[in-house]
Amino acid sequence: MPSHRPVIDGARLRKTLDGINAFGHNPQTGGYNRQGFSDADMAVRRWFEDEARADGFKVRRDAAANVFVRYGPENSPCIMSGSHLDTVPEGGAFDGALGVAVAWEALRAMRDAGMTPKIAVEAVATAEEEGRFGGMLGSQAITGQVTRDWIEQAADASGETLVAAMRGQGLDPYAVLDAARPAGSIKAFVELHIEQGPVLEANGNPIGIAHSVSGVSYIAVRMEGRANHSGTTPMHLRADAFRGLTDVAVEIPNLIEKTGTDQSRITIGKVDLEPNFPHTIPGFAEFTVIIRDTDETVMRALTDAVKASIEAAARRHGLSHVTETKSWLVPVALDNRLAELLSEEAGAMGLAALPMPSGAGHDAQTMQSLCPSALIFVPSRNGISHAPEEWTDWSDIEKGAQLVLNALVRLSCETG
Repeated sequence: MPSHRPVIDGARLRKTLDGINAFGHNPQTGGYNRQGFSDADMAVRRWFEDEARADGFKVRRDAAANVFVRYGPENSPCIMSGSHLDTVPEGGAFDGALGVAVAWEALRAMRDAGMTPKIAVEAVATAEEEGRFGGMLGSQAITGQVTRDWIEQAADASGETLVAAMRGQGLDPYAVLDAARPAGSIKAFVELHIEQGPVLEANGNPIGIAHSVSGVSYIAVRMEGRANHSGTTPMHLRADAFRGLTDVAVEIPNLIEKTGTDQSRITIGKVDLEPNFPHTIPGFAEFTVIIRDTDETVMRALTDAVKASIEAAARRHGLSHVTETKSWLVPVALDNRLAELLSEEAGAMGLAALPMPSGAGHDAQTMQSLCPSALIFVPSRNGISHAPEEWTDWSDIEKGAQLVLNALVRLSCETG
């Protein structure tokens, strides 16, 4: 056991988070741009590796660009904690990055306390979690869920392929197939993340412990009509692709009311129109539909309902259409015993932890297929995330970080 109780160094943790966020910052918007396999994403990984090595830790990077920082016995199983370093376009300062910073700070706090863990502890910075290419590549690589077919077909919303993006960074995309960790090599996975929603703040809880994570269905849609002059083409003779898109959007609340639950979410998040000119009727509409729920049966029903709505809208407006399922992540129940351990540790700290589902996807849901996994939330001010206004109060961050540390100490020192 440690010579004294390990404690999070808040100033050092803040410095780490600031160091991460020196990469990809847009001073004009306040947002952060470290999309998966972009220059900024790869640069922050190199920085993280260099910082950890300079601090005396063993560091390794796998073929998917996951970075692992290890403390404890070599050539043995580990307890793992962390999150991701990539962001959505113009994302916030905390999403993913905070979980990486907390995991590494936990390792440093253990070392500073003179702790010698029975089981090694690894901090991980996963790659491409935000789904630029349709999945959670980093944690899917760790858990052996990546296939050659998926690598070959994966592309982002602009059409750039995963293969091209990885090769552009000097990486071999097919080597990802060899990145899987063996069964039994990771005893448990603990992730800290901002909630990205308003529940904890509204309820006055400093901590949330997720019991499940929503699945995600990602559909790409292209509707094709006929571009024409907006002044000379009568309304009843148009094949307006944008009207088809809007019909689908308007139908979303009805689909959820008929088929969904209070955990259902349907979002049209990216839209492109062609020719996209003020005086021309749109001939093409390309858009994405993201469907989420904590129940896979409901997810499938909603996906079918959305596709039927797309077909009906296309028929009404004389459009052709193509739908493609880009990815499908099933809902996941996280480990009950690990959640109970976190609840006990939170109680010992005097923190009221709220059991809750996660509406957003996280690495923990993927890791659950390999090892018991848990997900800790800290509050998000006004529930805002994936935006420059994303914020979590530092007092809440330090509580969540100490909870992670206490859990890792217990898991690595009290487990045989």
